[in-house]
Amino acid sequence: MKLILKDKMKNILEINKLSAGYGALRVLHEIDLSLNEGERIGLVGLNGHGKTTLIRAITHMTEWQQGSIKFCGEEIGGIRSFGAGRRTAKLVKMGISVAPQGDAIFPGLTVRQHLNCGAFTKIAWKEKEKRIEMIFDIFPPLKKLENSLVGKLSGGERRMVSIGRMLMVDAKLYLIDEPTNGLAPKIYSSLLKAIWELNLNNSSMIIAEQNINLLSKNVDRVIGIYAGRLRGEVGHVELK
Repeated sequence: MKLILKDKMKNILEINKLSAGYGALRVLHEIDLSLNEGERIGLVGLNGHGKTTLIRAITHMTEWQQGSIKFCGEEIGGIRSFGAGRRTAKLVKMGISVAPQGDAIFPGLTVRQHLNCGAFTKIAWKEKEKRIEMIFDIFPPLKKLENSLVGKLSGGERRMVSIGRMLMVDAKLYLIDEPTNGLAPKIYSSLLKAIWELNLNNSSMIIAEQNINLLSKNVDRVIGIYAGRLRGEVGHVELK
């Protein structure tokens, strides 16, 4: 595990007293979290305890939320009680990119068409062919499948497409939600290897997972979440 010298690192994300939910249901309860440039954080918890909601709150995809979220020093949080997704496109342009949980795909599009969808910013669109080749270097199986319909791919291949689409833009913050969910170990091992080998440079990453053993040697911090509250840095015993 590499050391993060916080006094020399730029703050990418600063969350204070964040609560969020859906309808009358409050899922997150006054979350405090900070993330520095170049840092990978593993977010660990069981299903239904707030991992996905935290990622959705950062990207304004919850139905309501309150509290401060500062991204590269700019406030993107505050009180919001309607319009889930209305600011998401702006946040992508600011430098937040997401690989959602599960198979968030368009079955009728090809692999290449999906990757093109990820080239959301003007710069990324101009460089989309070069960026697609970069994705094929990261995930070699996708090269032979570039003209295949994503709906006909295996679960592992679809997950590669989702993460590849996330990487089509130059982001300051990458959010990956349960990339191994539903996949056999033999399949997700190569997927995770590609994620860990990504050179973040001055960017940062939050990766949500249920299995702490997949994260502990590959991230700078592992943070637990239980019943919508962060539990600080955790170990194997604390998650039982």
